[in-house]
Amino acid sequence: LSTMNAKARSGGEEESSGMRTETLGESSYSGEIKRGQVILVAYLIATLELTFLFMQMGVMPYLAKSLGLDSVGFGYLQTTFGVLQLVGGPIFGRFADQFGSRAALILSCASGSAFFLLMSVSTSIPLLFLSRLPAVFMHGLPGAQKVITDLTTPSQRADALGKLGLCFGIGIIIGSALGGVLSTKFSIFVPAYVGLVGNLINTVIAMIWIPLQAKPKSDHHVMHHSKYLVIREILRLMKFPGVMEIFIVKYIDVCFSLSLPIGLFMIMFSIISMDFFGLEAVESGYLMSYFGVLQMVVQGLVVGKLTNHCTERTLLRLSIFVFAGVGLGMALMRTVWHYCIIAMPLMFAFSTLNTITDSILTKAVPSSDTGTMLGICASVQPLTRTVGPTIGGVLYKQFGVSSFGYLQLFVNIGLFIYLLKSKIPLGEMKSR
Repeated sequence: LSTMNAKARSGGEEESSGMRTETLGESSYSGEIKRGQVILVAYLIATLELTFLFMQMGVMPYLAKSLGLDSVGFGYLQTTFGVLQLVGGPIFGRFADQFGSRAALILSCASGSAFFLLMSVSTSIPLLFLSRLPAVFMHGLPGAQKVITDLTTPSQRADALGKLGLCFGIGIIIGSALGGVLSTKFSIFVPAYVGLVGNLINTVIAMIWIPLQAKPKSDHHVMHHSKYLVIREILRLMKFPGVMEIFIVKYIDVCFSLSLPIGLFMIMFSIISMDFFGLEAVESGYLMSYFGVLQMVVQGLVVGKLTNHCTERTLLRLSIFVFAGVGLGMALMRTVWHYCIIAMPLMFAFSTLNTITDSILTKAVPSSDTGTMLGICASVQPLTRTVGPTIGGVLYKQFGVSSFGYLQLFVNIGLFIYLLKSKIPLGEMKSR
């Protein structure tokens, strides 16, 4: 009898254990589905915010001109936008670390609503400059990166971050086209109204679908960091192994390989397309759409596949090497068809560099600081957009477009040699 009771108890325990295992398996599976849904929502929010941003970028020159702002004044307007984005990037990132991804995305979307609201009532030049102020917290892409970083393992991160390139490409194509159609068919202020409503919808989406805390704060072990100033936070993060070296490589390459050939072409595209390539306005629009499609395909599909077969160190070196080749091609190009061919490896190197460096840097710091690190990374391009056009304008005027290529070639040869000889630690932190 006692033996039978023991067997019964043993059988009951096995059954109970099996039920617990099954429950844990179901819980893990449902958790994986939940994480996938949240990441898809983050992609959606980023796509919509980028679409509205590029929509106003296409309309802004015409709005500024209608208010009597000349080309020099428009340059100041763009510089103001860049400086605000530069200052706001690290602050936004630290906010995301302190209050979570959901609060950060809500702040970004709400700031976008304020941005378009002020733009819609900009009937004078001072109001137009005032409408740029909310840009300090408009960081939907870093906000989405923070969500993805929190919900992916280090091995999945580069691929998941790379797919944000699809969002960027869709934003360029749809945003540029939609802004032109709305302003032509209706009014120059209609894109601002659409952007206002769209960002309000985005805010609601973030409130409903993004979890209150995407990841537990178990690793927020140093609570006194919240007292630090943002600058001290940046200096603290730069002390982690490999962070300073990777950030310097990223900054130099973004400045000389992206800001001049891409940033300058974006800001002065109408001038260069007319003077150097002899394009009409419609043809310039087609070329911009071509860049958007390349961005989608390369960063959304190609880079993610490569991360499964190559190490991050190899991909980082490859992107620098390709940038050097692009520089040589840019120095020798003479027609718009040459530029279309060069754009393919240019977009590959651009997408690979951004994705891999963001992945490396988020792995190099504690997970409680990934938002701040992404904010610092996001501030690199606004800084180069502020400085790059000034340097690029002088080079273009004095030496022509070929000067961009030669500068890019020599800078990337130097960086490639540095990466070959240096032993930058690229492994993730042991504490993660």
